[in-house]
Amino acid sequence: MFYLFLATVCSATIALVFKYANNVNANRYLVTSANYFTAFIISLFMIWSKDLLIGIEKTKGFLTEFSYLLTQETYTFSAYASLIWAIIVGSIAGLFFFSSFIYYQKSIRENGVSISGTFSKLGILIPMLFSILIWKEFPTIVQWIGIVLSILSILIVNLSSNSLDKLDIKPSIILLFLLNGMAEFSNKIYQNYGLMEYKEVFLLFVFLIAFLMSLFFIIREKVLFNRKDILIGFAVGLPNLFSSYFLIQSLETVKTSVAFPIFSVGSIVFINLGGYFIFKEKIARKNQLAIGLIIIALVLMNI
Repeated sequence: MFYLFLATVCSATIALVFKYANNVNANRYLVTSANYFTAFIISLFMIWSKDLLIGIEKTKGFLTEFSYLLTQETYTFSAYASLIWAIIVGSIAGLFFFSSFIYYQKSIRENGVSISGTFSKLGILIPMLFSILIWKEFPTIVQWIGIVLSILSILIVNLSSNSLDKLDIKPSIILLFLLNGMAEFSNKIYQNYGLMEYKEVFLLFVFLIAFLMSLFFIIREKVLFNRKDILIGFAVGLPNLFSSYFLIQSLETVKTSVAFPIFSVGSIVFINLGGYFIFKEKIARKNQLAIGLIIIALVLMNI
């Protein structure tokens, strides 16, 4: 649970740095690119410092081991297959990570911040449902109550009467929900079958692919580089990397159906507290109610 706490703090830190970036009118694409590049470089350094790519022996072909994965109830790849698995899943996850960012921006323009934020956060339902259906990670009845309260708190924080009045489900918001959910689920996909020693390789490819896609948009939009936005991006990169790093680590001991609601609603609490103490923002009444529900939900999900 300690790793899940660290992942939650890192996730909230990302949001708070992005909030600062918005306050100083930083270019979002430039900040994002610098963020992904920083996370990629740190991942590369971690791989190099641990000599992860040295002494890996191929005992079986990857496709042979993959067939075991499909036919056996539980299977963990060897070192060689874990490396291949990290590259494949990490590259696909990188596409999901950046695409969810693009559709978040698109959804904000089409649907507003409240609705977009809600569907983005509700993406946790995807890894929750898949973990129950595929790996039979059923929460207890008490944990189910906590999960329902956590989802209710997400709706309270993000939705308002105005946003509900103009609620119109467009393709962009459905894609945002699916892409964000699959981006989160990719962490579980790697963790469930790959060796934990090679999670840095998985993260390396996540952020490499996301960086290359982000760089493409910078070139296409002809974004001008400036030091301020790049430095903000560097500040986001570290918590961004370790948010996924600690989340993967936490999934070793915490059920996915419980970990993701805790991860999501816990970040809401830290974001609100950070906004209050750092940016001197008042915590709205509905957010106070949501935080109260979150605290109850967290207690129930940890019983």
